[in-house]
Amino acid sequence: MPAAPVSSGGSVSAPLSSTDIGAVRKLEDAIATVVRGKPEAIRASVVTLLARGHLLIEDIPGVGKTTLARALASSLGGTFRRIQFTSDLLPSDIVGVSVLDPKSGQFEFRRGAIFANLVLADEINRTTPRTQSALLEAMNDAQV
Repeated sequence: MPAAPVSSGGSVSAPLSSTDIGAVRKLEDAIATVVRGKPEAIRASVVTLLARGHLLIEDIPGVGKTTLARALASSLGGTFRRIQFTSDLLPSDIVGVSVLDPKSGQFEFRRGAIFANLVLADEINRTTPRTQSALLEAMNDAQV
């Protein structure tokens, strides 16, 4: 008997085919060539990606968190950005800002760091509540 479709947040998806499962394994293998000895972290990152979710990775410095994120983005052919949150980081640094072009008199939008396929937000706790709010709003709405 085939597996029933899975419902999540109001959307229904069909079960994964053997081709889909093969593609997921191929992605995990590609990441594993760069990130060694972390199969659980690789699996969690791929599952999170497939679920269109957000992943919190907490660990000591130097164990490969950034490498994992870069490898995932690279394996998918996507863009990667790492945001180092500091006390002087502004919400506009994250989401972008409209700047007046004096020559044309028109406003031009300059994209912030969050405009990437995969974003690593490092040390979120070190920034101001306003900047945290800008990040969390973009994450919650899945748009900027």
